[in-house]
Amino acid sequence: MSTSEVETREQPASPAARVSTPVDGVEVLGALSPSRAGDFMACPLLYRFRTIDKLPEPFSPDAVRGTLVHKVLEDLFDLPAVDRTPERARDLLVPTWDSLLEAEPPLAEMFGDDGPEVSSWLTSCREVLDRYFSLEDPRRLEPEERELYVEALLDSRLLLRGFVDRIDVSPDGRVRVVDYKTGRSPGPGFEAKALFQMKFYALVIWRTRGVVPAMLQLVYLGNAEILRYVPDEHDLLATERKVEALWRAIRRAEESGDWRPSPSRMCDWCAHQTLCPAFGGTPPPLPERPVPAVAQDPAGDVGTDEGVSGLP
Repeated sequence: MSTSEVETREQPASPAARVSTPVDGVEVLGALSPSRAGDFMACPLLYRFRTIDKLPEPFSPDAVRGTLVHKVLEDLFDLPAVDRTPERARDLLVPTWDSLLEAEPPLAEMFGDDGPEVSSWLTSCREVLDRYFSLEDPRRLEPEERELYVEALLDSRLLLRGFVDRIDVSPDGRVRVVDYKTGRSPGPGFEAKALFQMKFYALVIWRTRGVVPAMLQLVYLGNAEILRYVPDEHDLLATERKVEALWRAIRRAEESGDWRPSPSRMCDWCAHQTLCPAFGGTPPPLPERPVPAVAQDPAGDVGTDEGVSGLP
């Protein structure tokens, strides 16, 4: 479904605005989330479109599926352990979808003449939920946190922030960071890119709790696989250097106005091809006054399969 076939929407305010540290440009240089860091690494121009220009993007059935499934899994753990069954998860699906529709009525526009049929889409969401139970038994889990907002200020005064799907803590204090992905697991050679987000979260947890997580776990519901990684301090120090280097590159692009595109297979899913020079387009003029290149949406997996920013 192309962007021309769907009405676009304005980028919503960050759900982190209620709890995050203000970025004042003096005490804090700026803020970066794993989503926006990922945007810049994939394509600096995409980062600019989303963070500086704040261009509207269409709702994506894949992204909204991620939002819906994440919310059902979050609410599942509100139930007594004995009730955390596939049947109860399926029962939660439609009421949760109705709540999302009530909060964002334009979501219904995904299901027009050119979009999927809503009942078949909900069936696909149900199938994704069912795969979760082939990987974990939630009756045996008691997460310490779910959809937790985390942030840490580095010595460089760069603020790192984001939302973690789940944190488990064992009786002996070991921390496991869990993230649900409704897409498929990465192929050989692409695991490092997938793990960057998790190492980012692990760095924030280490800086705030003083504990290196014992396990990073990516749960891929698209093909029922789990990717696990055991980090150490060396890993997290390297991640810290990487995000600080990314921030310096972002600031250089801001100062020079050079937000060049980086064409890749991801362009097939980009909502901004008509404005991209790689496809013969022309980006809009940059704001006359410099706008701090701050990632305002830590949860903003806009255009990915993992969620829609601004939704509950």
